[in-house]
Amino acid sequence: MIDTAGIRCMQLRGGSSKGAYFLAADLPADPAERDDLLLRVLGSPDPRQIDGIGGGHPLTSKVAVVSPSPDGQADVDYLFLQVVPDRAVVTDAQTCGNLLAGVGPFAVERGLVSATDGTTAVRIRLVNPSVSYATADVPTPGGRVRYDGDTLMAGTPFPAAAIPIAFFGNGSPLFPTGRLVDAFAGARVSCVDGGLPVVLVRAADLGIAGDEEPTALEANDAVRISVEAIRRAAGAAMGLGDVAGKTVPKVSIVSAPRRDGTVTTRTFIPHRVHTAIGVLGAVSVAAGISVPGTVAALVDVPPGTVHIEHPTGTLAVDIDLDGTGVDTRLSRSAVVRTARKLFDGLVWPRTGKATE
Repeated sequence: MIDTAGIRCMQLRGGSSKGAYFLAADLPADPAERDDLLLRVLGSPDPRQIDGIGGGHPLTSKVAVVSPSPDGQADVDYLFLQVVPDRAVVTDAQTCGNLLAGVGPFAVERGLVSATDGTTAVRIRLVNPSVSYATADVPTPGGRVRYDGDTLMAGTPFPAAAIPIAFFGNGSPLFPTGRLVDAFAGARVSCVDGGLPVVLVRAADLGIAGDEEPTALEANDAVRISVEAIRRAAGAAMGLGDVAGKTVPKVSIVSAPRRDGTVTTRTFIPHRVHTAIGVLGAVSVAAGISVPGTVAALVDVPPGTVHIEHPTGTLAVDIDLDGTGVDTRLSRSAVVRTARKLFDGLVWPRTGKATE
């Protein structure tokens, strides 16, 4: 872990994001020391992250920390850390379903899970913000991770090998405010947590169509101000406290489908607009539009697969719910993602402290 010797790191494109993957043993055990190191590795605080390996955007400034799991239900633990590009901030307030796509391959590559000839099931315990479980089926022909394939995932330009991922409900309420509809900052919303806290709001209630380009929404001051006011009020009602400096909840704007999907989305994450949609954010949207009475129940959604349209394509989410109304719980969900190893080697952080 000495800076002059470099730190072992693998960078993968996981889903529609990109991040640095580390073994927990290769990072400082103290969270403050670890976070300072990661700021220097990725190049924060700097909007361009020019002095690190971050990409200057929340979707490319992410970290996965993986370790053997002490839990008999899992092979590895996965801690996600969001490194803010332009501020000296590292947060574990949420998990990331896109980087999760790379956790299985990384665990096999690092020898935490023994590969089989064919497909290797990697059982993963997601440890933030609360414990949940997932299983990733990693293609391992000949006992080696295969990254190349013909699955073209929306939000990425090139195909790769499919990695099916199944999530399992932890019994927590799907609607954390105890209501299907709330009113915050003059808008009717539905607060959903299917693995990631999300606030659903209709595009029409924000005075927009709902299919605008992400850059157009980011440039719309009136929408940004309204979204942030809704997010802060909803965050407190969802039990998240003061979310002014947090990355959750996300706000997902919903409207009618344009491309034969189930719903169209534009998601603030929380201040930039996602060029696709986060995996667990999509699960929350799918759950929210599947329960009658929410603001997002735009159509009669049959059980099974929900097709979430986003700025660069569509994400299919298989979802199983138990119960009705505010007593609805998430039983299981599943998506297909892809991942690709970009580099594996050593990374050298800049010297000093991140805030110096």
